[in-house]
Amino acid sequence: MMQLLIRRPEQSDIQALHEFFDLVIRDTYKKEGIAELVDDQQDEWETKKQYVAMDLESQGKKRFFWLALNEETNDIIGTIECGAANEIIQQTIKEELFNCLEIGTVFVHPNYQNRGIGTMLLQKMLLTLENRRVPSLCLDSGYKQAQMIWQKKFGQPDFVLENYWGANSHHMIWKRTLPFRI
Repeated sequence: MMQLLIRRPEQSDIQALHEFFDLVIRDTYKKEGIAELVDDQQDEWETKKQYVAMDLESQGKKRFFWLALNEETNDIIGTIECGAANEIIQQTIKEELFNCLEIGTVFVHPNYQNRGIGTMLLQKMLLTLENRRVPSLCLDSGYKQAQMIWQKKFGQPDFVLENYWGANSHHMIWKRTLPFRI
């Protein structure tokens, strides 16, 4: 059985994280049937790179990541981060969200998916937010596979932006009060 290490990112992880983000984003777009949206993939990759840079530069104050590593190989196999709510969430919820952090970048390497790694990272982040006395969290997704997972963990979304990404391609947003158990 694989041993998992969950830790904060370090400057030496940057290159591996950039490659990890690229791999997971490309795999996700392929599985979602939208691999042809190369510019969107590039934008998402650039955003994730900015988020990890913000974490390291602010020492976790602007963005905050946890990494999951295969302890045997020291490879990054999962990520989760939190920070200020994104524009879609802010425009949809239409309330002050300064006390509500968004959970995002919940990525698991394609070879390690469906093994509970994302759930472990989510539990770690929920405890982190509770310990920081963050009163609420939000998250969103336009990916159909991720939406199914989030609905299992968080129940029905608070907001569904129908056909946001095209016909039958909705965007879902959840907002939950902490503490929250999955």
